[in-house]
Amino acid sequence: MSQKSAQERIRGVFSQKKTAKIGAGTTARKTELVFYFNVEEGEDGIMQVQALNAADEPFGPVERITREELLKDYLPDPQRTLVRAHAALTPQEMEIQKAVARGDKFRKRGESFTAEYEYGKALAMDEQNVRANFGIGLCYINRGEGEKAKEVFERVVKIDAAFGNEHKHLFNEFGISLRKSGMHTEAMEYYRRALAHSPKDENLHYNIARAAYDKGDPRVALQHLKACLGLNPEHEEANQFVDFLKRKKGVG
Repeated sequence: MSQKSAQERIRGVFSQKKTAKIGAGTTARKTELVFYFNVEEGEDGIMQVQALNAADEPFGPVERITREELLKDYLPDPQRTLVRAHAALTPQEMEIQKAVARGDKFRKRGESFTAEYEYGKALAMDEQNVRANFGIGLCYINRGEGEKAKEVFERVVKIDAAFGNEHKHLFNEFGISLRKSGMHTEAMEYYRRALAHSPKDENLHYNIARAAYDKGDPRVALQHLKACLGLNPEHEEANQFVDFLKRKKGVG
């Protein structure tokens, strides 16, 4: 049997569900936990499996299993992105990663000025860093610093990686923050830019509709709601929004 080429071998993130017991005595209960692993198939056809930590970085010992064991006990998770091990990063990349992580920590604690300082350090080394841009933009929006937030917004919409699955959580948080802060035009442009990457995402049309309505343009909102329902007729929020708009005078 000929050996597989590197392109044909299995490689990616897989998950495994395990049942664990939490608590003791009468308060004990069972819960299902999901663990993630980096899997790489070697030239000999054996799978090398290594656990991933909360930052999606490989850690701990590498287990060797057969393809049959992999397919029996693990599920592929193509939406999850593997972060390279620290050993593979350059010193500057490590500093950027650490600064962004500190920025995230301070922002979640409500210490936006300290978070801004850390994100700024990361951006000084890599202006295109997606997490740092999202993070510092959220700091500005939360503090009501509209002009600075617009500068970050203009930078973010030019970064293709900002609209990928890897940053979906931050992408959503940034878009919601733009709309809630009154930056409706920016929010609409932001979601339209995302539509260019994912034209079949009904939720992007719904988000544009919400921003358009908040901006005072219910007719544009209705157009995007219809586009949303064209992609997913069962979209509950969109159906409710359409009913609301139709009840309003002058919106057909």
